[in-house]
Amino acid sequence: MFKVKITGTGSYLPKKVLTNFDLEKTMDTSDEWIRTRTGIRERHIAADDEATSDIVAKAAEKAIDMAGITPKDIDLIMVATITPDNAFPATACWVQKHLGIDTEIPAFDIGAACSGYLYGLIVSAGMIEGGLVDRILLCGAETLTKITNWDDRSTCVLFGDGAGCTVVEKSDGDSAILSSYWGADGRLGDLLIQPAGGSRMPASHKTVDENLHTVSMAGNDVYKYAVSKMKESAMEALRRANLTGDDVDLYIPHQANIRIIEATIKRAGIPMEKTSVTIDHIANISAATVPISLDEAVREGRLNRGDILLLTVFGGGFTWGGAVLKW
Repeated sequence: MFKVKITGTGSYLPKKVLTNFDLEKTMDTSDEWIRTRTGIRERHIAADDEATSDIVAKAAEKAIDMAGITPKDIDLIMVATITPDNAFPATACWVQKHLGIDTEIPAFDIGAACSGYLYGLIVSAGMIEGGLVDRILLCGAETLTKITNWDDRSTCVLFGDGAGCTVVEKSDGDSAILSSYWGADGRLGDLLIQPAGGSRMPASHKTVDENLHTVSMAGNDVYKYAVSKMKESAMEALRRANLTGDDVDLYIPHQANIRIIEATIKRAGIPMEKTSVTIDHIANISAATVPISLDEAVREGRLNRGDILLLTVFGGGFTWGGAVLKW
């Protein structure tokens, strides 16, 4: 058990909205086809001049305000993302600049795809409990539509842009992370990947012409593993906390596909009314879906002091994880 708590949440979704009906006009698809297979009806699209750090800063300001602190009270910034502003420096460093933090605090990114925020939460808890820092700004953010292949109708309908941030600090009460579970299997990395742009396949005319800087996914295989690992993460996190699905007050899963969510709650014994479903209006925003959904739940009054919160994630790598929190 980690004696830490989340004292502030914030999120930001870009102003532009792309609906399924908009997509019908440009490709061979339909609103019904997308909704029945994914649960998505719309997604938000970052502006051309809007980078990941820009949207993180807007979400961070809301989280910092809710926590009742100032940016200079932050001891460390972590940003979970697979769509950084640049290969380097870290997007977290740009966020530090955006927030006007002139103290020389550490700032770095986490690259665990859709599992990034939960990985960051576990790392944050260890750092705070270890006495390295007192207060962390932990964010998950993506501008996935900038690396989407709009000619691939099987993937382009899935993704959106947005950011979610939380302030994490030491708990002096009952609030805590009761259990955590995480893992990865690099043997399956090729099933969900952005092939080009790194040292394995540097940028070239060929990689650009062949759309190799965009998301590539073996959909059926990814779905199969996602269902398995989301179920496993939920059940193992609950087992480690000595709890069952009946004890959960709110479940926030990664928003990748409504069918994955439905399969997970059936296995874990969690009713849909206790499950956060935001995929319909945000789509899959990778590392940002959990913190955005958390912020929406907090602002809607769905979480009260002492509630049991379950989080689960699954992403490229493959990576996965789960955590149980007492709010």
